[in-house]
Amino acid sequence: MKIHKEGYVIILIALIIASAIFTVNHLYLKDILILYWLINAFLLVMFYLIVQFFRVPFRIAPEGDDLIICPADGKVVVIEETDETEYFKDKRIQISIFMSPLNVHVQWNPISGLTKYVKYHPGKYLVAWHPKSSTENERTTVVVQHTNGKELLFRQIAGAVARRIICYSKETENVKAASEFGFIKFGSRVDIFVPLDTELKIKIGDVVQGKTTVLGVLK
Repeated sequence: MKIHKEGYVIILIALIIASAIFTVNHLYLKDILILYWLINAFLLVMFYLIVQFFRVPFRIAPEGDDLIICPADGKVVVIEETDETEYFKDKRIQISIFMSPLNVHVQWNPISGLTKYVKYHPGKYLVAWHPKSSTENERTTVVVQHTNGKELLFRQIAGAVARRIICYSKETENVKAASEFGFIKFGSRVDIFVPLDTELKIKIGDVVQGKTTVLGVLK
């Protein structure tokens, strides 16, 4: 496991603040044992949580050219046929994955192919499970065209806590399935819109793992 580059500055700042508080605590409160150790324990737990937000575990992606790889860790909260209004403007199957602050926060490309569309949308910060978060929250939409001609749309969505979306995708760039395409700091949600004839391999309530879980198979 390694630490993601997006966490370097935040972890350094957290370390400096924690060190300063620890120093003050040690100088002035070490004789008040209960308070002294409570503060030290709090600093340790908070620093651990910040570090684990930016962890990048080692994972091996499944092989298969037509597989749709899960782009994020979390829980499947939506699987439904819906109208995709930003790019396709037709019906697709929407799969939504809710990411908690304890999940890995990296996102991976679900398929290999050509990046056809990348667009950032400023917006609100509704809670990630709100029905309108997919269309009203801050978000970035990416579309990749598979070598068989079919296209997948996937969308990073900010939430009430997650207020920083990072997307590395660039239009006209060829990408490989399970390669990293983005990062959402401190949780939120990822939506994937797949063709109606996709053979799904997951169901609502499933806990999925980015880069390793297979969401479905392209037809």
